[in-house]
Amino acid sequence: MEYEPVIGLEVHAQLLTSSKIFCACSTAFGAPPNTNTCPVCLGMPGVLPVLNRKVVEFAVKMALATNCRINTYNRFARKNYFYPDLPKGYQISQYALPLAEDGHLIVETAAGKKRIGITRIHMEEDAGKLIHDEHNPYSYVDLNRTGVPLIEIVSEPDIHSAEEAAAYLRALHEILVYLGICDGNMEEGSFRCDANVSLRPKGQEAFGTRTELKNMNSFRNVQRALEYEIKRQEYILEGGGEIVQETRLWDDSQGVTNPMRGKEEAHDYRYFPDPDLVTVHIDETWIEEIRKTLPELPMARRERLQKEYGLPAYDAGVLTSSRALADYYEEAARLCGAPKIAANWVMGDLLKLLNEEGKTFDACPVGAASLARMIRLIEDGTISGKIAKELLQEMYAAGKEPEEIIAERGLVQITDEGALKAVIEEILAANPAQVAQYRAGKEKVFGFFVGQAMKATGGKANPRLLNDLLKRMLAP
Repeated sequence: MEYEPVIGLEVHAQLLTSSKIFCACSTAFGAPPNTNTCPVCLGMPGVLPVLNRKVVEFAVKMALATNCRINTYNRFARKNYFYPDLPKGYQISQYALPLAEDGHLIVETAAGKKRIGITRIHMEEDAGKLIHDEHNPYSYVDLNRTGVPLIEIVSEPDIHSAEEAAAYLRALHEILVYLGICDGNMEEGSFRCDANVSLRPKGQEAFGTRTELKNMNSFRNVQRALEYEIKRQEYILEGGGEIVQETRLWDDSQGVTNPMRGKEEAHDYRYFPDPDLVTVHIDETWIEEIRKTLPELPMARRERLQKEYGLPAYDAGVLTSSRALADYYEEAARLCGAPKIAANWVMGDLLKLLNEEGKTFDACPVGAASLARMIRLIEDGTISGKIAKELLQEMYAAGKEPEEIIAERGLVQITDEGALKAVIEEILAANPAQVAQYRAGKEKVFGFFVGQAMKATGGKANPRLLNDLLKRMLAP
């Protein structure tokens, strides 16, 4: 029997606010354990939470960017469960009246564009963190993360392969970072994903028994975990067995999922409205104000770059992989007037220099205007492409402008025909055998003469002029 995977993803994104969702404690990552805490986030008796307005604003931004319907009235609920990193014995989340519902995302997959529905986006607080001692039978609790603001983005079960799941995740991640509301750091837990997966016979509408996958800290691991789980469930079903509804942990080192616990249902958490928090009212005026602050989103920007600048889809995809990179490229392309050439320099030499130092375009020491001036110097024949490569490296290392480095090092391209003729005459006189080979029809020898001329001029010869002169002077 042929089976169809049915996958739904629950994504938690930590919001880039300076303080927690219900108190003034810092959200900074890496502080000493239990220092970013107060009576509110520690759940002390008699304290009251106060909602952080910036959390609502950021959540609304994501809802708008994913085509959701925003509930102007939404409410917080208590999600009751007991775990050592949850000091109150419940988590403040949203249930019956979430912030937003009924959205969707258009995702680019190998098979083309696909629409994936978004069931809901809601606000909630994060739990703490358990740290297990590798050498002793102890676990420690760090409550710094308790109360850090999250949005949970729940997809419809519209995903039918591990590849589609990874593409959807990347699209969500890209939007969150573009909006500036989440840093997207999966290693620090700022962006994390749980997956629900089940199998059903192809053509059947009813869902099969699902399992939930946790502990996937990269796009690659999400895809690998889903691929493994799909095969595991298929093997059980083909053998006549039944799938157990449970939560399973992904083991990256072994490449397998392992059972963790039975899977809870919503009623197990005994949701009820939080009596300490009033219903949230978001008026239409504020929603429209937030809408006006949204940047151009990644997919729309990719399509515009292809249409406006004539870039290939691959180039547009690379150049819009981050908002800082896209902004940098567009400024450079506008200033130099050569979009494709600017794309080649940004994606090639400049990106390589940044990657070698682990930097992003936010911290690029070569400004977009400086790169544009360097490209114009190539275009007007002042310097050659070879010289430009050396020039860019020095601009990057020293933070100097291209004209300044050219003047200091005398890098101006040789465009004087008489001077180049003299150089070529010397090369031809010194290499009669190669001249005879070329004139006998061995045209590959032409590259030898170009190399010799470039060596003699220190790479400063104008390539076009050099080629023209060589062809004329080598002619029988």
